[in-house]
Amino acid sequence: MNKTGFDFELLHVDKHCGARLGRLTTPRGVIDLPTFMPVGTCATVKGMTTGLVESTGAQIILGNTYHLDLRPGSDVIEELGGLQNFMGWNGPMLTDSGGFQVFSLAQLTKISENGATFNSHIDGSKVELTPERSVQIQQELGSDIAMVFDHVIELPNSRELVKDAMERTIRWAKRSQDAHTLNEQIQFAIVQGGLDSQLRVECAKQLIDLEFPGYAIGGLSVGEPPPQMYEMLDVTCPILPQQKPRYLMGVGRPQDLLEAVRRGVDMFDCVMPTRNGRNAMAFTDKGHLKLRNAVHERDPRPLQAEVKTKYSHLSRAYIRHLFKAGEMMGPILLSLHNLAYYQRLMRQAREAIANDAFMDYFRERMAGWVGKSVD
Repeated sequence: MNKTGFDFELLHVDKHCGARLGRLTTPRGVIDLPTFMPVGTCATVKGMTTGLVESTGAQIILGNTYHLDLRPGSDVIEELGGLQNFMGWNGPMLTDSGGFQVFSLAQLTKISENGATFNSHIDGSKVELTPERSVQIQQELGSDIAMVFDHVIELPNSRELVKDAMERTIRWAKRSQDAHTLNEQIQFAIVQGGLDSQLRVECAKQLIDLEFPGYAIGGLSVGEPPPQMYEMLDVTCPILPQQKPRYLMGVGRPQDLLEAVRRGVDMFDCVMPTRNGRNAMAFTDKGHLKLRNAVHERDPRPLQAEVKTKYSHLSRAYIRHLFKAGEMMGPILLSLHNLAYYQRLMRQAREAIANDAFMDYFRERMAGWVGKSVD
């Protein structure tokens, strides 16, 4: 990395698999890899203060170009000192380019070579998002890591459409790179290609030739079965540069994170910890806890004693009561627990990799999760 204040170090690769221990340094702080990024789409991790997020061990948060440009506007955030200052987060941030939002709003979106045109989900007004505009917004937000604008499509799909979107992604990546001028920000490319191994390899190779500081794997976890996602990681990760960070976008379940770590992925994000927390579901090493179920009504045990937060002593019975009573504290406490669980998962993964013991850790965790859900 040539930009001042940024550096990536590959510290160790587990001798039994592809799991990597690394360190990504930014001007706003160091990120230990592998890492999980809580999702703060609209400049907030839902239900959490930045202090609570930091208390879980999170070192980096994700924000979103599309949503922040619509509300309050990237110009407003720039005027108020940038995204971190705006939301009171002192650590690094990554901003997604808006490509996934274009995909999720597909019925409202028209794609051309220039970019995407769609109606705002807020007020119906016409919005145009191009590679250049996406870069401009992310530079105004002032995130540490910006993503190129990419073309995401639904899976499964025809090879013709997947190839067309993949090739457009490469062209848009070059335009994003050419438009990027902020020295205090690095830019990651995004490998597309659907579930086609050949297209994934072709896309990765062409993006590598453009020499980005980091590479993401996108367009997965959009409806395909997990084994197909793992297959795409098997063909993509070995091609990506060893000395640059790798980011699997929008993933996912704890087992997906560990499956990806053992294949050589360094970074993750997903709304699952907070979304499931808001819906009364807690992650544990022995499966999911469904806190609305009557079995927890008189249960004095904590969610999981090993997952430490300021409130981890509170009982399952109490948290169930909060949900049944409609109290907002229930979703807050479960979101906090789930975020802490994900950070603990990544911390333990790093420790295992350092000791060449990741596969033992992987098997231990999978044995606790697979096919299990605690009522």
